[in-house]
Amino acid sequence: MESARVFDTTLRDGEQSPGTSFSADDKRHIASILDEMGTHVIEAGFPVNSDAEFEAVRDIASSTSTTTCGLARVVDKDIEAALDSGVEMVHTFVSTSDVQIEDSMHATREEVVERAVESVERITDAGAICMFSPMDATRTDEAFLLEVIEAVSEAGTDWINIPDTCGVATPNRFRAMIEKVCAHTDARVDVHTHDDFGLATANALSGIEAGADQAQVSVNSIGERAGNAAYEEFVMAVESVYQCDTGIDTTRIMELSETVEERSGVPTPGNKPVVGDNAFSHESGIHAAGVIENSDTFEPGVMTPEMVGATRRLVMGKHTGTHSVRERLCESGFDPTDEQVREVTRRVKDYGAEKRRITVDDLERFAEEAGVERQQEPEEVRI
Repeated sequence: MESARVFDTTLRDGEQSPGTSFSADDKRHIASILDEMGTHVIEAGFPVNSDAEFEAVRDIASSTSTTTCGLARVVDKDIEAALDSGVEMVHTFVSTSDVQIEDSMHATREEVVERAVESVERITDAGAICMFSPMDATRTDEAFLLEVIEAVSEAGTDWINIPDTCGVATPNRFRAMIEKVCAHTDARVDVHTHDDFGLATANALSGIEAGADQAQVSVNSIGERAGNAAYEEFVMAVESVYQCDTGIDTTRIMELSETVEERSGVPTPGNKPVVGDNAFSHESGIHAAGVIENSDTFEPGVMTPEMVGATRRLVMGKHTGTHSVRERLCESGFDPTDEQVREVTRRVKDYGAEKRRITVDDLERFAEEAGVERQQEPEEVRI
């Protein structure tokens, strides 16, 4: 992997999470962070959807320095709305799988190709960057998929996005598909993967390995059904595992994640990679002792909490060991003996075994009950 661009669809596909709705202020605020972080493309929304959506997309297009994108079906009014909103890129799409062509579009394969070509030509003639998506590509007959791709490539599309719309691809299969697509077009290739089987980020990375230039992602992986490839997972995997520079300011990832969590109303699970509360937290005695000595012992090493704007935590609970307890007691201003550390650790374990959350106040109470003295503060020296 030599490079990987980031196309963020939090404000479009992410907003399609059931029950989620971003206000214009929400969109503006999230877009400003994405822009400042160096995100390559921001898909601001679906301009034809409503007057409010159109205005929100236009506002983002005029207030950000990165490339902004508007979504459009292969329908004239959709494309006109996207162009009128002022975005630099128009992302047009049409179903290509037989099940969607027949039972959703109620059209034919011939009509799909015709509409796709006409829409690409309309966008390119207007001077905008064109991205074309054969929707449900991973469930599309391969020969027909390549026919569509060759047709829109000849029509002049700048980008071809290959979407795993229903999340059914596997990394090996998706990689092979992207390699074949790259061999049949001169356009740049982009991938859009869904997380129905928990494979979205892996598939996105496979797509980049196969020759795609860019992946569509959403913050905290929010989106339709089980969501999309996660912005934070994709960026940090590229940066840390593949050692490839995305150009993204990763130190603001936690800030971005927390903002999207608050504005979307979609809670982030504690065990969410990179941004979950547990991502850099340790309770197990063996793990905590190792991390206190050297964080690389039980963390990836190539990714640290500082890299994403997070902090490491030692969590008190049933599995806590003496090393962690001593560390936390000293942080709280206590000066425990070895025996007192063991006594406080026993109390912590017993309390945690009852599935209770242990706070700093609880720890201090245990220390006082065990007779642990506070550290002596140095006498003030007056000059």
